[in-house]
Amino acid sequence: MYFVKKLYLPETLPEALKILKEHPETTILAGGTDVLVKMRHKRMRDVTLLSLAKLPLSGVEDKGDEIVIGPGTTFTALAENPIMQTRLPMLCTAARSMGGPQIQNVATIGGNVCNGATSADSAPSLFALDAVLTLTSAGGDRRVPIREFYTGPGRVKLESGEMLTAIHIPAGEQARWGGVYIKFSTRKAMDIAILGSAAVCELGEDGRVIKAAIAMGVAAPTPVRCTDAEALLTGKTPTAELLQEAGRLALTACSPRSSWRATKEYREALIQELSVRAFQEAYRLAGGKAL
Repeated sequence: MYFVKKLYLPETLPEALKILKEHPETTILAGGTDVLVKMRHKRMRDVTLLSLAKLPLSGVEDKGDEIVIGPGTTFTALAENPIMQTRLPMLCTAARSMGGPQIQNVATIGGNVCNGATSADSAPSLFALDAVLTLTSAGGDRRVPIREFYTGPGRVKLESGEMLTAIHIPAGEQARWGGVYIKFSTRKAMDIAILGSAAVCELGEDGRVIKAAIAMGVAAPTPVRCTDAEALLTGKTPTAELLQEAGRLALTACSPRSSWRATKEYREALIQELSVRAFQEAYRLAGGKAL
């Protein structure tokens, strides 16, 4: 049924990297919620798989200036992790919005990222949080900002013999910090996003925005950061009028298309609305006044 040619089950990372180097045609299998579906529908045949099941690639570590997430961490484990709940609750929200409990129990954040889908629920938050990925091969490590990792629909900068081994998220002082993820979909659960919006806000002592980040999923062929909108908000105290202008600028970073889920025009309206809602809530969480 699944047309598996060969299955590797390495127990150490060096062993896995050696297999990938010697057999570059190998497909990495994490949770399997994407790969096994493709195989079931015969879009992948005679596949050589390398399972990550026995590798120590899951968990969350708080290193003070950064949070490090193992790519093998499931969405359930991510949402229930006390470090994430305290330091990065917006990623907990994203984890809980991804599929249903059965999917969340096996799907991994690394698989969600490496799949390269613009609809990936983790992507907008990771973009807004300036995540950096460690990619490892038998030749060593290299770090790539997640904003440079996505190259097109379903395409990422994962070279032959490489695998994702860590996700790094800068996490300094968060006394006046807020982050939000909003998923818009037809159903409240078990649905792919029509649009995903994430925002991060950090305030200075005077109440002005010292950092603004707005990211969108399903608004372009890859997740995007709305840099013009961010520049407009930085250094200012938000007002309702300023946020509306930021929403209009957010649209300039995007290139949505029509699909059976929503028209291009509908997504354009959502981009302007959800970018404002997300940043407004992030601003409130950072200690700003409700607008």
